[in-house]
Amino acid sequence: MGVTTRVHFIGVAGTAMATLAAMLQRRGFAVAGSDAHIYPPMSTFLEREGVRMLEGYRAEHITADIDLVVVGNAVSRGNPEVEEVLDRKIRHVSLPEAIREHFLWGARSIVIAGTHGKTTTAAMAGWLLTDAGLDPSLLVGGLAANFGAEGSSYRLGGGRDFVIEGDEYDSAFFDKTAKFLKYLPDIAVVGNIEFDHADIYADVEEVTTAFRRFVNLVPRRGLLLVGADCPRAASMAAQAHAEVQRFGLGDTADWCASEVAVSDAATSFIVTRRGRLFAHVSLPMPGEHNVRNALAAIAVGAHLGVPSETLAASLQRFKGVRRRLEVIGSPQGVEIVDDFAHHPTAVAATLRAVRAAHPGRRVIAVFEPRSASSCRRVFEEEFAAAFDAADETIIAAVYRAALPDGVRLSPEDLVSRLHARGLRARFIPTVDAIVDTVAREARTGDVVVVMSNGGFGGIHGRLLQAIEHRADGAGARQVPPG
Repeated sequence: MGVTTRVHFIGVAGTAMATLAAMLQRRGFAVAGSDAHIYPPMSTFLEREGVRMLEGYRAEHITADIDLVVVGNAVSRGNPEVEEVLDRKIRHVSLPEAIREHFLWGARSIVIAGTHGKTTTAAMAGWLLTDAGLDPSLLVGGLAANFGAEGSSYRLGGGRDFVIEGDEYDSAFFDKTAKFLKYLPDIAVVGNIEFDHADIYADVEEVTTAFRRFVNLVPRRGLLLVGADCPRAASMAAQAHAEVQRFGLGDTADWCASEVAVSDAATSFIVTRRGRLFAHVSLPMPGEHNVRNALAAIAVGAHLGVPSETLAASLQRFKGVRRRLEVIGSPQGVEIVDDFAHHPTAVAATLRAVRAAHPGRRVIAVFEPRSASSCRRVFEEEFAAAFDAADETIIAAVYRAALPDGVRLSPEDLVSRLHARGLRARFIPTVDAIVDTVAREARTGDVVVVMSNGGFGGIHGRLLQAIEHRADGAGARQVPPG
């Protein structure tokens, strides 16, 4: 009987790190990991998966029996465990290197990339292949509801295909190249390209360069799928050595969606392939952005031989991803929607989708500038146009308050820009005050859309409780918009 390989994760509580830790544990490795703060849902997930958790970063966590250390990109020099690993020259890798080494060399790698939509598209593609019996593996940056009662961010299948979300963020403190450059794409999807991750990219040209390098990795016998509705994504076709197929809502795309209609939060549309009818699809989620996501997933499935009627039937059973237009409750008839949106384009798409799914209802947007990009002033003008589909907008305090004044987004200035567009908006800094305000003012039939890429101080559960337990008739005093 062989000796069990022992792996230690530094920064294990991140979604991707925890997922990889669980995958290696399932593969028979002995896995442990440390983090500064380990709390639900990741603590619950890691415990359920049998991964040993160590609170805090301590040099003594790096024991003599460790064979490999996986270093998360949230840790850097000065971390006591990192320093111990370097001092003792223990074998260490980044997260994407570990994924490549242990899961991708022998797989047909299907890498879903793009500034927006990659988590949902990867979950869709993984579900379509699973439902068709191809038994793929899957790794995404969210909890896909079709995989397990509570959803899962991964699946280990016995088939050849491995569907993975390809992130353009950097890999580790010792490797500042994009993660997706490690993922050996046989099939690559580039849905869209915009300026994001302003903490590591100077401008959109640097982001585009990373995608060019990614596309250059697709082999001649592979497939590149590009979003035809995004000029930067479409331009990737010129970089390709593989077959290229385009998808989008325009009739010049190889994969085209038309006659898009939304009713009761479901979206129906017709899919044509190079001008010929391919399928009638009913997707149980709103938003044109999700139609594009579905087109990419359909194109992947079709390329692997899944029949059109199977793909359409599977999409109708797609349950979505946690924190992507997720309805978390409707206390006293006030619908609370949680969404991960944190880039201006994603915020606008989310609110348009909610508006389309709920015509005639008041939409209240609650936004926390939390990500490295949304906290920065460089996106302020774009954010001013992102809330047009909301009737009321509440901007919370900037999460990264330590950013310099000249760099940090000004919520007050953003609210002024929204007012200049004729929109109703307020800056309410604290979660306590936001909860009190929404609970007091929300009326039956309102849709409250909470957008943040983090925990937002537990605002979701607090809103549910505050609205559910408010005094009868509270909210009726709020004057209708306009």
